[in-house]
Amino acid sequence: MKSPQRCVWSGSDPQMIAYHDVEWGVPEHDSRALWEKLMLDGFQAGLSWSIILRKREAFRKAFKGFDLVKVSKLTEADVTRLLADPGIVRSRAKIVATIGNARAYLAMEAAGEDFATFVWTMAGGSAIQNTGPVPTKSALSEEMSKALKKRGFKFVGPVIVYAWLQATGVVNDHSPKCFRRDPCKKLNAKRHA
Repeated sequence: MKSPQRCVWSGSDPQMIAYHDVEWGVPEHDSRALWEKLMLDGFQAGLSWSIILRKREAFRKAFKGFDLVKVSKLTEADVTRLLADPGIVRSRAKIVATIGNARAYLAMEAAGEDFATFVWTMAGGSAIQNTGPVPTKSALSEEMSKALKKRGFKFVGPVIVYAWLQATGVVNDHSPKCFRRDPCKKLNAKRHA
């Protein structure tokens, strides 16, 4: 039986293929899940996604299931503990940014600004179906990066934000011949029907 055609980046690693086939590009509308994925994309900076994917469960354990309230209350002692955790990427700047980003998210929430609504409104309310070459950043990722930084977020540059928009289906960047392109497009259309 012939394998379906996939985006080239999924490669031959079974974990990357499963991620591509099940998660990547699926429109995400849950605020907490969007935030978790943004934090993981921040940890990816300078690394490959396969490293983050292999460590994802360790990240979830280390950051208390990405429970925003719990993460926002992490202390310097927790930062020291996390820096000693071999299961995650041990970057002080990224760990501290994640804690600060939980606080920034909660500040948005306290001000009546829902994170998912913020993201999807900036995208025009519907997934962007990219048909051209896949960029590393876009006008939307630059605008969203600035808006997130204004709200106190760190490790949210336009390249990180673009990768996150792709992963969460805000931008459908599955290649035109990829078997997942149309299903992801239909998921977006179904939500807006």
